[in-house]
Amino acid sequence: MGRIRARDVEHPEARLDHGGTAQIIPSEFTSGFELVVDGTPQSHVDLDDPTHLHFEYVVRMGAVIDQLPAGPLTAVHLGAGALTVPRYVEATRPGSRQQVIELEAPLAALVREHLPLPRAASIRMRIGDARAGAQKLPPALRGTCDLIVSDVYSGAQTPAHLTSLEFYRELATLLSATGVLLVNVADGPGLAFARRQVATIQQAFADVAVLADAQVLKGRRFGNLVVAASASTLPTEWLPRILAAGPHPAKIAQGPEVRAFAQNATVVTDADAVASPKPDASIFLR
Repeated sequence: MGRIRARDVEHPEARLDHGGTAQIIPSEFTSGFELVVDGTPQSHVDLDDPTHLHFEYVVRMGAVIDQLPAGPLTAVHLGAGALTVPRYVEATRPGSRQQVIELEAPLAALVREHLPLPRAASIRMRIGDARAGAQKLPPALRGTCDLIVSDVYSGAQTPAHLTSLEFYRELATLLSATGVLLVNVADGPGLAFARRQVATIQQAFADVAVLADAQVLKGRRFGNLVVAASASTLPTEWLPRILAAGPHPAKIAQGPEVRAFAQNATVVTDADAVASPKPDASIFLR
């Protein structure tokens, strides 16, 4: 995550259909640009180097993607942002076929105009709700996806209907036997929401891991946790060493540690799902 920035009319911006404003702002502390929605940094993109991943949780997603078998991927991304992860996949695995579902047409248009995709990239944008859009994907994708990334935020919160067991079971039908789901989960001290998310995802997938800053994983401060899941054993042999090395040192919880993390947490269903907790604005200041 980045920091809150003051509104500047000179920066490209768009009014969103569901309220609020999206802006593209030059990054202050690194190369590239940030997509900021209502003061909340959503994405960072370096057009000159799409492999440059700035936000910590995106670095961790990239580390998992790098462990997948070599070659092009079939991927679905729920939530477009500035298309950071699709650009990374295209740069590191040319020839990948990618579908991106984004609710806000004005945001997608803003990004495509001011942060254009590589011309050769096979990245299709679909406008609509992430869950409904995933259900409407071509039948030929069912059971063939190598990667699904769920990183959907309305403002600074994940909508409730994208947190339930029913939702994750729907995503599971898109993945191949060895395909991997990556979910961005934001939570604060105590991690009550994250623990419920892990317990829920465990009901839909055979193997689950959690990647995060050690202090976040211990529930000591607000932050992002990446939940990785698969019907098969996750490809994590080298991840602990990679994550510990940085540039943002992190920890990966697996096996018994993940089960202990989610112990006594109740599974989320459509009937009782709630949006992720809203962070205090100070978290974006640095």
